[in-house]
Amino acid sequence: MTRSTHKEAAAAGATKSPTGGGGGGAAMRIIVPLQGVVQGRGGLFLGSVIPCALFYFFQLYLKRNRSEPDNPPTPPPPPPPPPQLSPAPSSEVVPGLQRTVSTRSLVSSRGSSGPAHISIRANLVSKSAETPYFVGLNRVMEDPYDGFLNPNGVIQLGLSENKLSLDLIRDWLAENASNSISARGGEELSISGIATYQPFDGLMELKVAVAGFMSEVVERAVSFNPLQIVLTSGASAAIEMLSFCLADPGNAFLVPSPYDPGFDRDIKWRTGVEIIQVPCRSADNFNLSITALDRAFNQAKKRGQRVRGIIISNPSNPVCNLLCRETLIDLVDFAREKNIHIVSNEIFAGSTYGGEEFVSMAEVIESSEDIIERDRVHIVYDLSNDLCLPGLRTGLIYSLNNNVVAAARKLARFSSVSAPAQHMLVCMLSDAELMAKYVKTNREKLRSTSTKFVAALKELGVQCTKSGGGFCCWADMSGLIRSYSEKGEVELWDKLLNIAKVNVTPGSSCHCIEPGWFRYCFATLTEDDIPVVMGRLRKVTETLT
Repeated sequence: MTRSTHKEAAAAGATKSPTGGGGGGAAMRIIVPLQGVVQGRGGLFLGSVIPCALFYFFQLYLKRNRSEPDNPPTPPPPPPPPPQLSPAPSSEVVPGLQRTVSTRSLVSSRGSSGPAHISIRANLVSKSAETPYFVGLNRVMEDPYDGFLNPNGVIQLGLSENKLSLDLIRDWLAENASNSISARGGEELSISGIATYQPFDGLMELKVAVAGFMSEVVERAVSFNPLQIVLTSGASAAIEMLSFCLADPGNAFLVPSPYDPGFDRDIKWRTGVEIIQVPCRSADNFNLSITALDRAFNQAKKRGQRVRGIIISNPSNPVCNLLCRETLIDLVDFAREKNIHIVSNEIFAGSTYGGEEFVSMAEVIESSEDIIERDRVHIVYDLSNDLCLPGLRTGLIYSLNNNVVAAARKLARFSSVSAPAQHMLVCMLSDAELMAKYVKTNREKLRSTSTKFVAALKELGVQCTKSGGGFCCWADMSGLIRSYSEKGEVELWDKLLNIAKVNVTPGSSCHCIEPGWFRYCFATLTEDDIPVVMGRLRKVTETLT
């Protein structure tokens, strides 16, 4: 073959279309280096082979470093799965699907950096010491008393709950519960009325019904505007919401003591607001003193702590006495002078039974023409408590301060009442005959049971303060404690819980400064239960007298 022949063949191969014969490029890669070998010329060899070699290695480099390789490397086979028990006969394996390997085997083996972090707030709540109040409630849940099923269980006298008139509500629910949810006003209620979102601050129909009921409870001494009502999931949510709206973290409320042991949780836990206790004493039947309020306010001011308001309970809990009209007026004057708010907790307004007059704070401010004075008063009410239905969790805020109402409406999304519960309560409150009978009967049963229970305690040598409303009595057992101190009080509480198997609330859980006082919630008892309770208490009192 002549040199010209070789050149023509090479040129012909080089000018072939890439879409023509598919091997032109490959032939070129082979022919060019062969030319150099055959011809024996080093210059042609170096000029042909070395560029081809560089091109090959460049292609290999790109192939290994390409972000999306055409042929990804085959992953290593997964580790063999742990041995498993034979599946049950009913279990089936879908064809084409394989059992996945436990993710624990794929977790990195690197060492942990420490325990999972939670907030300081959550740590304070989770690690806070349980008071005897909560310890007793948990003990009852573990071993509840039942006259037939568990006669040796713990009797619950530590929870402020009313079961005395539950029969009236039970009978009404048996006849009307389904209709109260499925129909309203003679019209069928569509599923959208209970299954879809409703106003978080409550249905207007229920607000109107509640406003009317509250007016009846105070014997029409005052009317309530439903537009100023925000419904919440119980009184606890209402108190927390007002604490959030009226005070900033680090601010404080003045709270007369003894007070409801739940206040420590409701006011402080999530808001960062503090409580300044204003002690009330047995010498004054634990009545509130404006002088004591003024002293506590001035002491807080000297410490640099800002007081934003006063939280009162009327009727009070645990003492269950009522605040008179003069005291309420003095409180409003005090709040105006100090430029602070008043939160009036009136959850037992419909459960008064003494001869004293109950006066709502709403009645006091309604007679005032000072708009600013009205803006600083806020009322908490618990409908479910007064109706023996605490499980429905239906409380409310009533305020004439439009800014507070606007904020509470938005915050209500975190504590709204369920739509079925609201529709049922609308139907129940609309039954005027039932409500009139219930309020009257409930007050009579509370008065009768209170009288019998207090008299039975007196036979054991235990005296109680005069009460006018609520579900409990405030008993002086200081003569039975071995040391006049909180320690002696808790020792007696422990004996009542573990020997007598009766759960009561010691005064220290209510921040009473006088040791030896106990709260007995009698509204959970039947008439036949009272002798059983006294028999158990006698086991302890006889060993201490």
